[in-house]
Amino acid sequence: MSKKSWHHDKDKRQKWLQFMQDFHPQIDSQTIRLMDELGHVSRAIYQMGEQSVEDAGLSFAQYRVLMHLFFAEEMGERAELNPSEISDRQGVSRNTMSAFIRSLEEEGLVERRLDPHDRRRFNISLTESGRDVVRQHTRQHLGTIDRFFSVLSRDEQINLLNLLRKLSGQAAVSNSV
Repeated sequence: MSKKSWHHDKDKRQKWLQFMQDFHPQIDSQTIRLMDELGHVSRAIYQMGEQSVEDAGLSFAQYRVLMHLFFAEEMGERAELNPSEISDRQGVSRNTMSAFIRSLEEEGLVERRLDPHDRRRFNISLTESGRDVVRQHTRQHLGTIDRFFSVLSRDEQINLLNLLRKLSGQAAVSNSV
């Protein structure tokens, strides 16, 4: 018999709700449920991403580095990006990005070259192996995500997208305060 996850245990969720309301008694219990549900779905999608590139021996974060490079290359932006640009695109620290780049370089998926305009900096580009990994695993990853969202009708997907955009706008306003 499989053990219920915390998220699906009604009693534990009720205790969590009460625990949270003890901090802010005026909060609507539905707000806490929405926060928890969005967090659960977000983690589930991230885990699907992790699993979809696991066969390549990459973390999802490493795969995203490759994807940013591939996108910049394919869209004619540039064939190389510097580590700061990649870290900004991913929202991670430069130290974290350095570790990702180093490991991808060791795997032969990216290469580093001195910037011809500023010899103190270097740029990162994909190798052919890196491009192959992106091509192969992007199809698999997008198939996984497509199956995940197929549980929703087209109208439900549009409604969800509109609601998420509304929340995203509110998050941007809240973060700027």
